[in-house]
Amino acid sequence: MAYQLAQAGSKGKVLLLKIIGILFVGLAMLGVLLPILPTTPFLLVAAACFAKSSPKMQRWLLANKTFGPLIHDWQKYRSIPRKAKRIALLTMILSLSWSAFMLQNAMLTALVVALMLGPFIFVFRLPESK
Repeated sequence: MAYQLAQAGSKGKVLLLKIIGILFVGLAMLGVLLPILPTTPFLLVAAACFAKSSPKMQRWLLANKTFGPLIHDWQKYRSIPRKAKRIALLTMILSLSWSAFMLQNAMLTALVVALMLGPFIFVFRLPESK
């Protein structure tokens, strides 16, 4: 999917999108090292930011042999790798379980479940690539 660059008159917006993209690439790299931190969502946000702010950085990210295919599959097919999907769902379940254990309050636990249900269903319904 191609995104249009931010308007030429909004240099601040372009700079902000570049900074956000770089931060999310950093978070994605941490996600490679830390099993509880997902990588895929951070890469997708970074790719979207770069698509609107820096064709050079977007090409760099898409050319990456590890991350490029994942981003390409998302942009073209709206799919994520099976492993990424499983990790994302497992992370949500573990986070919900930990929250319920720590909160020990039915109302707050119900609120956490309600807030997590939408993203969980979204990821669960995503097609798997490879």
